[in-house]
Amino acid sequence: MDFIKQPWPWYIAGPLIGLVVPLLLLAGNKAFGISSSLRHICAICIPANIPFFKYDWKKETWNLFFVAGIIGGGYIAAHFLNGQHPVNINPDTAALLKKQGVKDFSGLLPQDIFSFKTLFTLKGIVFIVAGGFLVGFGTRYAGGCTSGHAIMGISTLQWPSLIATCCFMIGGFLMTWFILPYLLQL
Repeated sequence: MDFIKQPWPWYIAGPLIGLVVPLLLLAGNKAFGISSSLRHICAICIPANIPFFKYDWKKETWNLFFVAGIIGGGYIAAHFLNGQHPVNINPDTAALLKKQGVKDFSGLLPQDIFSFKTLFTLKGIVFIVAGGFLVGFGTRYAGGCTSGHAIMGISTLQWPSLIATCCFMIGGFLMTWFILPYLLQL
């Protein structure tokens, strides 16, 4: 049982995630991606006459069950299978973040930045609210999220997904090395 309660190495978790792609393709030519589920939820809940939400969302209900499974699995893992193992962060990364003012690595996310205590501060508004908006906008602009493009799109040899994934990586590197140090000083 302890094997399930500890973090899995990349060489086990990565192939398991990768096996989702052929399983979904075999299960009815389904595309893996999480961001499209928000569109399905909006199409179900918003009765407005918006063309973007006018499609047959009932054919995509499997995706909502998939997302519900992810949420349920995350809840089970966090509450029942949590072995209280600390998040394994590279010591150089931890030292660099500590120099920039991030000191609490007790959870999955640094509590100095991502907590209800910091939500209503300038730092919280920038990281949580503005960051969430930019992720949502970027997901819509790119036509999908990182999981959809990087896992499903590249594995099915889609050129736009390769370009989007390269842009995600470049944006992540620019954010990490050039923008994040300034935002942490807020």
